[in-house]
Amino acid sequence: MKTFPWTMAFFAIVIPTGSWAANQVIDDGIYIIQNRNSQKALEVVNGGADNPTNIIQANVTGTNRQKWRVTYRGDGYYSLVNLAGGGSAEVYNWSADNGANISEWSYAGRDSQLWSVQSQHNGYFTLTNKFSGKVMEVYERSTSNGANISQWEDNGGNWQQWQFRTQNTTTYHWPLSGDIGTHDPTVIHVNNTWYEFNTGNGISRKVSYNGGLSWTNLSALLPNGLSWWTTYVPDNNGLDVWAPDVRKFGDQYYLYYAISTFGSNTSAIGLLSSSDPASDHWSDQGLVIRSNSNTGYNAIDPELVIDENNKPWLAFGSWFDGIKLTRLNATTMKPSGTIYSLARRSGGIEATSITYHNGYYYLFVSVGRCCQGVNSTYQIRYGRATSITGPYLDKDGVDMLNGGGSLFDSGNDHWVGPGGEDIVDNHTIVRHAYDATDNGASKLLISDLNWDDNGWPTY
Repeated sequence: MKTFPWTMAFFAIVIPTGSWAANQVIDDGIYIIQNRNSQKALEVVNGGADNPTNIIQANVTGTNRQKWRVTYRGDGYYSLVNLAGGGSAEVYNWSADNGANISEWSYAGRDSQLWSVQSQHNGYFTLTNKFSGKVMEVYERSTSNGANISQWEDNGGNWQQWQFRTQNTTTYHWPLSGDIGTHDPTVIHVNNTWYEFNTGNGISRKVSYNGGLSWTNLSALLPNGLSWWTTYVPDNNGLDVWAPDVRKFGDQYYLYYAISTFGSNTSAIGLLSSSDPASDHWSDQGLVIRSNSNTGYNAIDPELVIDENNKPWLAFGSWFDGIKLTRLNATTMKPSGTIYSLARRSGGIEATSITYHNGYYYLFVSVGRCCQGVNSTYQIRYGRATSITGPYLDKDGVDMLNGGGSLFDSGNDHWVGPGGEDIVDNHTIVRHAYDATDNGASKLLISDLNWDDNGWPTY
C-alpha cells in the first residue's frame, strides 16, 4: 500500500455520492452559516433539542450549536439541521408573515423546513423558505449577539445574505494501492465504483471497486485509434491520446480528449459518449475543435465544465496563448459561441480544471514543465471568479491573464511535479506526480479537497 509523505490525520473516508446537479449550488456538508451584515453565526439557543428551540445570531465560536448539516433534498431545496440540537431550521407555526420567527424543530421534510439557496455572486447566499417564499434574515438588521432570526420579503439587504463556512479542514491524502501508474488522470464514479482515464495509447483506463483506493488496469478504450485523427494531426502516431476529461451531463457520459505532438499547436480535441462509464464501446462524436499555427491557441487538455445554470462549456489550452473557454451546444456538445481567454503564463500553463463552489468558479491550472520525471517543474495554481468567463483572480488579486495564480501544490522530495489535476465533486482532487523513490515514475495521487473560511481551496 502506498502512502503519502505529508502529515496525515486519518478519519473515515466519506465518498461523495452526488453530482453537480442543476439546482445544487451548495455542497452537502457541515457549515457555520454567517450573516453578511453582522458577521455573526446562526446558533441554536443553548444547543437545545426541544421543539421548538429558538435560533439567534452570535459571535462565531465554532461550537456544535453553530454548526449546520446542509443536505440537498431535491428540486433546489435544502434542509439545515443543527449538530447540537438535531433539529431543522423552520418557519415557526407555518407562518407566511414578515417578521415570523425561525426556530429549530425535528426534521420531518415539511415545506416550512426546506430552503432554496440563491447565489448573490459575492460569496454570499439568500435562503428562501419553500412554504412562505420569504427569506431568512436577522430581525431589524441587528448586529447584536442574541438577535433573533426571522423571515421577511427579499429586499436585497446584507442582513438577508449568508456565507457558508466549511468545517471540513482535515488534510487527507488517500492511501492508494494496485496499479497507480498514470499521467493526466480524470475520474468519475458511480456509487463506490470509480473509473479513471488517462494519457496513453488509445486512452488508458483503470477501475476501482472500493471507492478509489485500489486500482486495476482495464484495456485501452480505443486500442486501434480512429482514422480521422491523422487528418488534423498528421504527425500523430495514430494511438497517442492526451489528457482525457470525463463528466456526466444529462443522462450521458462525455469523454473529451486531445490528439497532438510535443511542441506543436497542430492539435485536435475529439469526443466520445456513452450511457455507461464502464462500457468498452463509446460512441465516436468526431472532432470538437482544432488548432494550428494560425489559431494562436492550442486545442489540447479539454475540460467539460457545467456552470451554475446547468449550461455546458469547454475549457482547453496549453502554452501558446494560454487557457481558453467556449460555450457548448447542449445537444451536440460542441462549440457554439465566442472563445474567451482565461489565463496566460510564461514558462508554461495547461491542464485546466474548473469547479463551482459557493458562488465562485475556481480555475486550477498546471504551470511549468511536465513529462521529465524528477526534472519536471509542474505545480498546481489557481484563481477564482464570480463569472465562468472570468476574470480569474488569485489570492493577491492578480488576474490569471496577467500571470497570476496562487500556489496550491508544488510537490516535495518524494512526489515531484504534481499536475494534470481533475476536481471531482468539489471535495476531491486527482492528479499525477513523479515518484522520486521509483525512478521518476508518474503515479496517481488523490486527496480530499478542502475549503478555508475565505473560500480558498486547500488540502
